[in-house]
Amino acid sequence: MNAVTDFLTAPIPEPKELSEKDFSGPDRFMNRELSWLAFNWRVLEESENPRVPLLERLRFLSISAANLDEFYTVRVAGLRELVREGNAMPAADGLTPIEQLKLIDTDARALQERQQVVWKALTDEMDAAGITIVKPESLDAADRNHLDHFFLTQVFPILSPLAIDPAHPFPFIANEGYSLALELQRKTDKRSLRALLPVPAQVPRFVALPAPEGKHRFLPLEEVLLLHIDRLFPGYAVTGHCSFRVLRDSDLELEDEAEDLVREFEVALKRRRRGEVVRLTISANAPKKLRRMIMDELQITEVEVVELPGMLGLAALKQLVLDDRPDLLWPPFQPRVPERVQDHDGDMFDAIRQKDMLLHHPYETFDMVVRFLNQAARDPNVVAIKQTLYRTSRDSPIVDALCEAAEDGKSVTAFVELKARFDEAANIRQSRRLERAGATVVYGFLNYKTHAKISTVVRREGGELATYTHFGTGNYHPITAKIYTDLSLFTCDKALGRDATKVFNYLSGYAQPEGMENLSISPLEMKNTLLRRIAEEAEHALDGRPAMIWAKMNSLIEPDVIDALYLASQAGVQIDLVIRGICGLRPGVKGLSENIRVKSVVGRFLEHSRIVCFGGGHGLPHKKARVYISSADWMGRNLNRRVETLVECTNPTVKAQIVSQILAANLADVAQSWILGPDGSYTRAEAPQGETAFSCHRFFMENPSLSGRGSAGASDVPALTHSED
Repeated sequence: MNAVTDFLTAPIPEPKELSEKDFSGPDRFMNRELSWLAFNWRVLEESENPRVPLLERLRFLSISAANLDEFYTVRVAGLRELVREGNAMPAADGLTPIEQLKLIDTDARALQERQQVVWKALTDEMDAAGITIVKPESLDAADRNHLDHFFLTQVFPILSPLAIDPAHPFPFIANEGYSLALELQRKTDKRSLRALLPVPAQVPRFVALPAPEGKHRFLPLEEVLLLHIDRLFPGYAVTGHCSFRVLRDSDLELEDEAEDLVREFEVALKRRRRGEVVRLTISANAPKKLRRMIMDELQITEVEVVELPGMLGLAALKQLVLDDRPDLLWPPFQPRVPERVQDHDGDMFDAIRQKDMLLHHPYETFDMVVRFLNQAARDPNVVAIKQTLYRTSRDSPIVDALCEAAEDGKSVTAFVELKARFDEAANIRQSRRLERAGATVVYGFLNYKTHAKISTVVRREGGELATYTHFGTGNYHPITAKIYTDLSLFTCDKALGRDATKVFNYLSGYAQPEGMENLSISPLEMKNTLLRRIAEEAEHALDGRPAMIWAKMNSLIEPDVIDALYLASQAGVQIDLVIRGICGLRPGVKGLSENIRVKSVVGRFLEHSRIVCFGGGHGLPHKKARVYISSADWMGRNLNRRVETLVECTNPTVKAQIVSQILAANLADVAQSWILGPDGSYTRAEAPQGETAFSCHRFFMENPSLSGRGSAGASDVPALTHSED
């Protein structure tokens, strides 16, 4: 039997009651992959949340499907590779790769079944709201005429119908490839034929039909193709058909030593497109012979097959989130331009020189980051720009600004991370463009991803050089910055400028930085800094002083950090964590973590900022607390195998904004929060009876940030808490 499919016969580990667990061993951790699936269940739950507008619920359904696709092409593919290599090493929680695959398979199948139930319920609501997914049997003559014209002019030239016989072998189906499999019979002599019809990704998945004003009608593209089979196979009749979709291993494999890193990645990207199949979804009740042919040709077994009774490829539902139905979308929101920038007539350097400024995206517009670099590119006093690029948009205004600066003769150095998963090809294109403009492009380390988000601008001022620095918690990506909540710290603090320059020297020259003043970086010192701060907080608790930790991130799974938090909890430290996605820590376990609370916020915006605050013997909030922002989650990869930043914020207003506005609002949120229990289950938070559920997203949309305020002052800028003396 194939080792990868052995988990069909592997026993599912018997779930233990909480009282039966041994919290001195692996039971103190929760499984990373199952925790991720729990997060995606929370995403799916938002598609059933009546407080969310209808088409936004459809968007959540689409996101949950896209998330699951990526999970299989990366995480499940990785576990399969471990099994294939005979690796039975258990994860931190004690589960072997085979045991994890078994549990993932059960949970993921249930998730996909629930997605179909949700899709059916949403179609009923959409139909009542005037957006109809039409059944082929309900088409009238006008519809068919419209579809005939659309098919001949927009679809037919793209299609490649493929007969399957000894002269026409089964074709390669790319990752996320969607196809129709057909059983055909010639009308004249009844000769049978099997064929494939790839559904072209270049055509919208949902074809618009004529509809009365204010109404919308759509027919799925696969149904359009089935209606026109006679145009593709003249003289044949369809006797059976099914649809199927393929997911392939999409992780990159690289040689340890690559003479030309860019060329090596270009080759690896081609290998990714031909990765082995890790999942096949197929329409229910497919003809048995077609189903067997597809499985045999793709070289998969039943364990990789999921039969679905509804629509395949639900990620495509995002096409139905219609901009011209604002009544079914979130109310429009316009990001703010910080008052202080307006007070300085839009001059970013003047605004930053006044004092440090922290912008909270998307509530404060990411355009300020673009403006910072655009002004640097055009300012004759600017002599040098250095910039990390992990992910950015295809037509990136950031790259435009860097190219303009290089073409103007400024010294521009771009640190491009080629290993940004699924953005490798885009980053290669951007690096080529930067090189053509005259910028120096550095690719960092082969073994470490450069995930830090730093930009420095060196400017001549009064006969000296001043360094303006931007530290971010998110990517330099103007599109995702509209929906991701992230922080941007702008500063001309000399110590932080020196620290940032040392990081850039490390990336370009491998020279480990010494004498860092306000910055810790991984893989060198960040983890130790965090462990030291957690231990210091435990000492405060043991000595009878107030001891608190507030932290916010996307994922927490690093075992040493979790164990440090457990010890701090046992010492009496009160710990509040806002973990959007994966959490390997068990909160609320007596004797282990009774002083730790964990919540997840899932709502209109994707929580992405990474923050940690230590009371330092004063509790929280307090003006003497130690406050950090970071590019890193608390995961092994971030703390041990990536270049990341942990930036200590020292400006009092910035600290107050982070503690008393951002973290306080996240901790107070009820409207879109889930509470993690010690058994790994999540429960939706509920407001006390008679009270309105507080939404941190709404609070941030309605209230400006403390550090971005201008001459109007702080009197109209609320904070949920305020720093004590």
